[in-house]
Amino acid sequence: MGGRNPLLDVFAKIGRVALFLGRLLGQCVPSIAHPRLLIAQIYNTGARSLIIIMLCGLFVGMVLGLQGYDLLQRFGSESALGVAAALGLVKELGPVITALLFAGRAGTSLTSEIGLMRATDQLTAMEMMAVDPVRRVVAPRFLGGVIVMPMLTAIFDAVGIFGAQLIGVGLLGVESGSFWSQMQSAVGMRDVNEGLAKSLVFGVACSLMAVYEGYHAEPTAEGVGLATTRTVVSSAVLTLVFDYVLTAAFMNS
Repeated sequence: MGGRNPLLDVFAKIGRVALFLGRLLGQCVPSIAHPRLLIAQIYNTGARSLIIIMLCGLFVGMVLGLQGYDLLQRFGSESALGVAAALGLVKELGPVITALLFAGRAGTSLTSEIGLMRATDQLTAMEMMAVDPVRRVVAPRFLGGVIVMPMLTAIFDAVGIFGAQLIGVGLLGVESGSFWSQMQSAVGMRDVNEGLAKSLVFGVACSLMAVYEGYHAEPTAEGVGLATTRTVVSSAVLTLVFDYVLTAAFMNS
């Protein structure tokens, strides 16, 4: 007998994830009847990720200010630093880096938490008590991740622009009025909507992979660890793939 076909395994997993997403979406509306669970997950995935999001946003903005200034100086366009920093953060770096940070911090937490519940038979106990674990456990965590991703992206963008301004205006001598006025005139709602759409898609993808891997983790310590690793890898790959698809779609629209 021949070996397993990796390509078929990939398509099989895509099918399983799609079926799980359908089941999950069917339980999202009933889970809203328990707002305390949803609020707790928003706090867990959002508020507890603020420090790393703001810290990384600040330094990404500062690096963008340095690199952008170095590039624009060669063309005598240093005053356009605000435009370059804002567009780079709002349309691309903000949603992508926030999603990767979310997968590494909140996604792994969701996977390990649900995986541990699977390993300790808590999910099985819920099923025996006629409580749907997807509605009670998985759906609030999924919704929490989807809700907070655009918020975290907006915070990352704002802090990143502040970091670029800190370097460009405070350190490199770019005129403050030009920095902000050109940014306000060049960055429109279409650019903001593109970043918002990306953050929503990334939020769905990263949250879905986190809860899927945790829910289907092997009920062992090694299984939970492998599920956590798969969450980070799959979330990163999906983020970059969807980023290309959405960027191409917005450019052609």
